[in-house]
Amino acid sequence: MAMELQVTARQRHVSGGSLLRASSVIEAQKSWIEKTFSKRECIKYVPNLRDPHRRCGCGRLEGEHSSEARSAQSTSCMEEVRWTPAAHTEENPSDAFGTLEFQGAGHTSKAQYVRMSYDTKPDVILQLLTKEWKLELPRLLISMHGGLQNFELQPKLKRVFRKGLLKAAKTTGAWILTCGTHSGVTRQVGDAMGELSTRTRMRICTLGVGP
Repeated sequence: MAMELQVTARQRHVSGGSLLRASSVIEAQKSWIEKTFSKRECIKYVPNLRDPHRRCGCGRLEGEHSSEARSAQSTSCMEEVRWTPAAHTEENPSDAFGTLEFQGAGHTSKAQYVRMSYDTKPDVILQLLTKEWKLELPRLLISMHGGLQNFELQPKLKRVFRKGLLKAAKTTGAWILTCGTHSGVTRQVGDAMGELSTRTRMRICTLGVGP
């Protein structure tokens, strides 16, 4: 089981002599991330017998596992085994990190991301956000969670939701936390952020923590 932390925040462009300094900073940051963060990979396919698709406890299908993980499956299919990260994953240095580019609405937005283990220490994550990614500490955390099923808000309710969310974020310097998917309530948050980016260059930090 792994946790992916994705931060969506507009990046400043550099040019000239600043480009070399920026390049060296990126290399140093890369080295620190590789030394500090680890990821977990499922090493044993343990099907959930109550799942019609027989997904593993890690959430993936049998075919999405390595041949070694599939062959390590218990020979006793009649006995349900409880999948746990401690018993059925192995830890390796994280090699999934970098910058994502989102294009649309006439401009490009950038977000930094890193894949990390579920048991990563909070103080290390905070160092990543504030020291490495240069995010200012917020005065407020807004956590947006809900079901994954898509839904449509009535136009009036959608305007009220977006106006209230953006006002709270702008006036308090808040971080907005979501589950990092393009569905359900998180999709509504993403649409609100997209609307803001088309009207202003104000920087609002959103954090997506995905499974």
